[in-house]
Amino acid sequence: AGLNAVGAWLKCGSLAPQRYPLTLAAQAVCAVAQVFILGLPSRIASVWFGPTEVSTACAVAVLGNQLGTAIGFLLPPVLVPNTPNDINLMAHNISIMFYGTAIVSTLLFFLAGVVFEEKPKYPPSHSQAVLQTKPPEDYSYKQSIINLFKNIPFILLLISYGIMTGAFYSVSTLLNQMIVTHYEGEEVNAGRIGLTLVVAGMVGSIICGLWLDYTKTYKVTTLIVYILSFIGLLVFTFTLDLGYLIVVFVTGGVLGFFMTGYLPLGFEFAVEITYPESEGTSSGLLNASAQIFGIVFTLVQGKLTTNYSPRAGNIFLCAWIFVGIILTALIKSDLRRHNVNSGIMNLDVKAVSGDS
Repeated sequence: AGLNAVGAWLKCGSLAPQRYPLTLAAQAVCAVAQVFILGLPSRIASVWFGPTEVSTACAVAVLGNQLGTAIGFLLPPVLVPNTPNDINLMAHNISIMFYGTAIVSTLLFFLAGVVFEEKPKYPPSHSQAVLQTKPPEDYSYKQSIINLFKNIPFILLLISYGIMTGAFYSVSTLLNQMIVTHYEGEEVNAGRIGLTLVVAGMVGSIICGLWLDYTKTYKVTTLIVYILSFIGLLVFTFTLDLGYLIVVFVTGGVLGFFMTGYLPLGFEFAVEITYPESEGTSSGLLNASAQIFGIVFTLVQGKLTTNYSPRAGNIFLCAWIFVGIILTALIKSDLRRHNVNSGIMNLDVKAVSGDS
């Protein structure tokens, strides 16, 4: 939260064409902050919520991230409309957006410092009770990383999560360019389509979280959502140039529902197959994979879109998502955290939690 606030105020100091490098530096500060923010959902859900609530809690936290993304799609085109003939007006509009963001970021930093607590007084589940009995000095971040990279199911999930989320980042980043290619002058509607994609994804996240808490079918649900995301991207790809914006709104919403709905599934699946490793470590690696794939996919898809067409770039992503389906199908589902909470594993829970 502090890094976000610092980055936002640095942007306010970059409000001049010759200070564009400072804008990039400020954005880099915010990007570093994002590394910490994106890994929070699975960690907070596991530490604060019980076995029947944890997946829904993770989905709600992911929904919060996506709500911010939705606002990011909606507000900039409205606050900073394209006024190439009036640079002074454009500068004024950008300053409003930058200062507004800085004020909100500072308020959130204050709230995080005042409200946030590390963990509840009593562990909400047996799995957390077991982890909290271990002295902090026994935890080794280096050893945790080594253990995760020895876990073959996690490696498969790491790659497949990176592919899906990286593809979502790429589509989100290049959505405006894809829309304007086929619908000239529709920058505002491109932002609205992005908003539709994210809002539909928020609904998908909650539904997937509720479903996981009800069924605990992590692998099957993840695989089904992966396949439906693949189908959704195919439909989006081959209907984008039909000439009807309403079709793009619908297909974009369907695509966002499944691709964003996958995010909490990946987090929770990783926690299940890597327990008792830290949720923050596994989610951090998943986000690192997503960022790497996102950068590569955005660069390649952007090049294909510019040199050929949006269809060529989207087909490139479809091919990779198909690879992700295969990798997900290969994951062996060993639900370690669920087994602990269900009492299946031979753990002395009584010794951990006392006579109660």
